[in-house]
Amino acid sequence: MEMKGRNRLMEHPLLRRYFPTVREDMAATYARNLHKWLLIAPLIGITAGLTITVVAVVILREMWPPILGYYLGHHWAIVPGLVVGCALTGLIMQFMTSNPNQHSTEEIIQSYHEREGAIDMRSFGPKLLAAVTTVGFGGSAALEGPSIYGGAAIGSWLWAKLHAVRGFRLEPRDRRIMLICGAAAGMSAVFRAPLTGIVFALEMPYKDDLAHEALMPSLIASVVSYMTLSSFLGGQPLFNFKSSTNEYTMHDLLWCAVLGLLIGLLAMAFVITFRHLRAFVVQWAAAHWVKLTLGGLLTGVCGLLFVTIYPGGLMPIGPNYEAVGMILMQSHTSRELVVFGLLKLAATAFTLGAGGVSAMFVPLFLTGGGLGVAFAQSVVHSPALGLYAAVGMASFIAAAYKTPLAAVVFVAEATGGHAFIVPALIGAAVAYGISGDASVSGDQKVHEGVASHEEAIVEALAVHQG
Repeated sequence: MEMKGRNRLMEHPLLRRYFPTVREDMAATYARNLHKWLLIAPLIGITAGLTITVVAVVILREMWPPILGYYLGHHWAIVPGLVVGCALTGLIMQFMTSNPNQHSTEEIIQSYHEREGAIDMRSFGPKLLAAVTTVGFGGSAALEGPSIYGGAAIGSWLWAKLHAVRGFRLEPRDRRIMLICGAAAGMSAVFRAPLTGIVFALEMPYKDDLAHEALMPSLIASVVSYMTLSSFLGGQPLFNFKSSTNEYTMHDLLWCAVLGLLIGLLAMAFVITFRHLRAFVVQWAAAHWVKLTLGGLLTGVCGLLFVTIYPGGLMPIGPNYEAVGMILMQSHTSRELVVFGLLKLAATAFTLGAGGVSAMFVPLFLTGGGLGVAFAQSVVHSPALGLYAAVGMASFIAAAYKTPLAAVVFVAEATGGHAFIVPALIGAAVAYGISGDASVSGDQKVHEGVASHEEAIVEALAVHQG
């Protein structure tokens, strides 16, 4: 009787009329099979979050604090310490990886554009170890390099493990999505800034566009990764700082545009110099560990030179998370901050240009902050040091990485509020525009439509000249 009643119900005219429509609507709603990311993205987030937690604990708690303390108490140890650390990095990369010149953010961008998101996992462990020796001994870099690489590699590896599982329905194009998803999770965890991780990872492959297809899984993975790391290390902002005032005037906005202009020009000069230096080092026939040993020597000289001129806790080497508070909360002359910024850029170029394993997000962030405070003190004569520091930070990241949205979002999350979003947007937009296509990443692409338009213009000019 129950079965007959069910059949009669299904044969009801209203159901017979509307059930096909409902099925069609539901099929259209789930046509992209988005619900698979509800399982895959959290898995990426948890795995990336645990991995980055281990890296952060090793470098920020076990290695760098005692090494920094020793450097500050024994300045003579800075140069040999950097030489040893960078030499170890060179040996690891030369003898334990397939390509010592390919790592960190560069490898992820290249994989996204040229290898459909595939990562060689045989070098995964050695590259994370090389990042530990680069940053932990005082190389001018921070944790964003191994975090982005580690998260992205995990996403690519999980695709290789899950694509054969029928229930997930993974396609070849999904590997690129999982790559970006993992990069977002890594960035989100290491900076304890989930929105920054999402936006930076989506902006990372292009100079003028976003990897739109990775938006939803990146949202999920970033939040899960952030929660995973926070459960061990706490969820407070890594670069939290408070300004003496959150107010600004139209006069300040004009000066923010000028600051963005100056930093955009400086960033362009730095990027071009770094790219030439990196190309020279890659083409140099010397052994990889020799290149990095020399890079460590020059990085150490930068650190020793600064602490000799300006003794104190501020030092232009290492991950430098502690330097944010020093720049904003302690009294420094504008000359000291400018020298710090220039030596920080030089140390970064020597560390990463020689082949050190990490990225330069934090070094550029610190340089922009220091120059912003110096600009406020000496040019604007404003007490709002936090405002100009925030604009300087956003401007340098936007200009050098070609990630203006991530730069502004990062500053908003780092300051613990939204008071500086408008000034940071102005500075970042001016710096991004004035710096042109100069980017620290040689593998970042211009959007296909823009590239095609530019190629058409070049071809037309060639025909006209011919």
